[in-house]
Amino acid sequence: MIRKMAADSNICRSIKSVLEKIRIASSKRHEVHQKVSPRLVAVSKTKPVEAIITAYECGQLHFGENYVQELQEKGHNSKILEQCKDIRWHFIGHLQKNKVNKVLGVPNLYMLETVDSMKLAQAVNNSWERLMKPSKLKVMAQVNTSGEQNKHGCSPESVCELVQFIQEKCPSLDLVGLMTIGAYDYDLSKGPNPDFQCLVRCREEVCEKLGLQQEDLELSMGMSGDYEHAIENGSTNVRVGSTIFGARSYPNKGEKTDGAAVSDVANGFADS
Repeated sequence: MIRKMAADSNICRSIKSVLEKIRIASSKRHEVHQKVSPRLVAVSKTKPVEAIITAYECGQLHFGENYVQELQEKGHNSKILEQCKDIRWHFIGHLQKNKVNKVLGVPNLYMLETVDSMKLAQAVNNSWERLMKPSKLKVMAQVNTSGEQNKHGCSPESVCELVQFIQEKCPSLDLVGLMTIGAYDYDLSKGPNPDFQCLVRCREEVCEKLGLQQEDLELSMGMSGDYEHAIENGSTNVRVGSTIFGARSYPNKGEKTDGAAVSDVANGFADS
C-alpha cells in the first residue's frame, strides 16, 4: 500500500512538472504559435491500468498507445470505463489496414495520429462511416521528416496530396494536424531539430496550397527527451511517457505484438 501511494504521488508530481515545463516552453515561442496551448498526451504503453487511473485522477485526460492490442485491452477495461469516463485515447503507433476496425472500435477514441497514406485514410474513413458515429474522427497526417527507413509516414513532398485527399475524399474524417517522430537523440547544441523544422515547413506549404490557417492545423512532435524544444518550435501536441510513468519494462526481446517485434525503434517510438 505504501509503495502504491508513493508511485501514485510520483505520477501526479511528474504530470504537474511536465505541465509547468510546457507552460514555460510555450511562453518562449514565437507569437504566432501562442494562439494554441499545447496538449499533453500521456503515453501509457506497457503501463498498468492502475497507473492510467492515477494519472486520470490527477487531471490528465489524453492518453496515447502504440499497439493495437494494448489499446483494445485498456480501452475496454471495466475499471477504466467506470473510473475514467472522459478519457481520450490517441493511437500513436503504426496502423495496418487490417487492424483499423479494432482501433476504431475502442471506446473514447479521440484521435488517430498516424494516417500515413491515402489507402489507410480511405480504410479509416470507410470504417468510421460503417460505425455511424455522430461526429467525425480526428486524424493527423504522419510525415517521415527524417527520411529513415524504420520510420513510418508520408514524405514531406507528398504531405499536401495526402492532406487534400483526406479533406476531399474522406468526409468522415477531421484532419486536425501533422505528426512526426523524427530522428532519435538529436544533439540540440547543433541548433533547432531539423525534423521539427521540416514539419513546420510542411504545415506552411499545406496551408499555402490548400488555403488553410496555420492555427487550424496542429503539429504533433516532441517526446520525453525533447518536448520542451518541440514546443518552442511550434508543437501543439507532445507525447510524453517515461517522464510521467517511469522507465518501461518490455517482454522478451523479439516477442511479437500486433505482428511487430516489441522494439520501439522498429515501431518509431524510442522514448515517448
